[in-house]
Amino acid sequence: MPFPPAPPRVARQNGRAMTPTSGPPTPGRPPVGYAPFAHLAAPNSALYRRVMQAFLHAKERFAVHLRPEDVQAALVTSGFPAELDAVAKALDSLVEWGNLRADPDTARVTAVEDFYRKRFVYQLTQAGEAAEEALAAYDEALGRRGALQAVALHDIVTQLRALLVLASEEEPDPAKTYLALDALTSRFAALAENARAFMGSLQRTIDLHDVEEEVFLAYKDRLIQYLERFIQDLITLGGRIAQLIVELEDGGAIDPLLRSAAVREAGDAAPEDVEHAEREAHTRWAGRWDGLAAWFLSRDGRESQARLLRGRALGAIPQLLAVVRVLNERRAGRSDRSADFRTLARWFAEAPDDEARHRLWRTAFGLYPARHLTVDAETLAGRATRPVSAGTPWADAEPLRISPQLRRTGSYERRGKPRKVQDRSEARRYLAEIAAKQAAETAAARARLATDGVTRLSALGELDPLAFGLFLQLLGDALATWRPGMTHTSATSNDGSMEIRLTTLDDGTTAEITTPGGVFRGPDHTVEIVDLTGRDAGQ
Repeated sequence: MPFPPAPPRVARQNGRAMTPTSGPPTPGRPPVGYAPFAHLAAPNSALYRRVMQAFLHAKERFAVHLRPEDVQAALVTSGFPAELDAVAKALDSLVEWGNLRADPDTARVTAVEDFYRKRFVYQLTQAGEAAEEALAAYDEALGRRGALQAVALHDIVTQLRALLVLASEEEPDPAKTYLALDALTSRFAALAENARAFMGSLQRTIDLHDVEEEVFLAYKDRLIQYLERFIQDLITLGGRIAQLIVELEDGGAIDPLLRSAAVREAGDAAPEDVEHAEREAHTRWAGRWDGLAAWFLSRDGRESQARLLRGRALGAIPQLLAVVRVLNERRAGRSDRSADFRTLARWFAEAPDDEARHRLWRTAFGLYPARHLTVDAETLAGRATRPVSAGTPWADAEPLRISPQLRRTGSYERRGKPRKVQDRSEARRYLAEIAAKQAAETAAARARLATDGVTRLSALGELDPLAFGLFLQLLGDALATWRPGMTHTSATSNDGSMEIRLTTLDDGTTAEITTPGGVFRGPDHTVEIVDLTGRDAGQ
């Protein structure tokens, strides 16, 4: 028969009875509740935060206990002066919430009467320290402004090359393998997190949320240059990273490396749990690798995160320029509806009385009395007999008797002929023809460039201007990822409609492509150009 639960113990601290905030510790539930966070919503929360930071700084200097005078001196040093009585009350409150622990200060007792005086030294509790660490992490996360780290891309390339070297060995060193994979995943996680934070802060900047206009105009040029530089690095290094990932996966070399890292990670597990720990560690490493590959490679019809980031960064540049244009228009005095309404609201707030506000309302919006309403024959005859000046106030004039039919249906007499609606079908048809013609020309250019398998550049023959322009764009995207020592590369057009695969030749031949504007010459390569729109349509 199980024992009944014991009644909760009542502890005494500083002369106060304290009942535990929860029962025995249970998995997933804090043993002391969330009382150490109570000072955040209490009055004088700023004082409480400063007091707790004083204890954290003291702990960094290996000071365990602090007296109220020490805390007050620390607050003055940090630029937050406070009275000693206020500090003492704050310390008592923090003790009650569980952030601090109070012990009798017997070091300064010199007489029997001193035992009856309230003298304590204070130190951090485990719960209070944990709460401050959580708040520090919260403040750091809120204040973080991400950065697009081109250096991280270089580090990822370096670590992938190190993994290729390890994979070529007969028995890769487990320690080197683990360190290389750990450094790779750490740099990649930092790159992804900083990119997410940066794009979020960039969007807030574009929307001018929490950003001063003067500050935005001052650094917008540097921001645009920063984006352009990162986009260039992402194009060049992203292609190299994707190629290294494919080399590791195609040779089947990555899985043994992941298993080796998993075995080393599970080396400290208990003997009976080694096999389970190795499986869990291998699952974690495989998930990290899949995340890295998905970030730089487009698979299963899903576009890579690097390409999406590149598109968002490219799209942010014209958005920034549009914001600059709007700000310049405001400064130049062009009509802006939001600015007009803000000015009108200020005028309403500065108006001396309600009569002035009514005059301002009538002047701004022109909501005058309804003099255009139709009246009946009797009223018109009466007005003809007793004319009323147009300047007579409505309050002094005779009332207008409106027909009951007008009040009931809103229509008193037969309306006149409505205005003729302008027929824009011809303009719409013309625009549709232009769009269809341009789409057909682009589709014809794609069909002209698409190759039936691998061929030579010299075999492309003569190209019309549109097809040649599209070819130059594809060739430029492919050559942007080319680096010394590479023999093969591939790239996709910005709109995702075409893909080019380029491979070098060792025969030293020259390719010539004839166009109406001249002859394009260069080293011959094998090339395969795929029309992705046609392939998707075929599927």
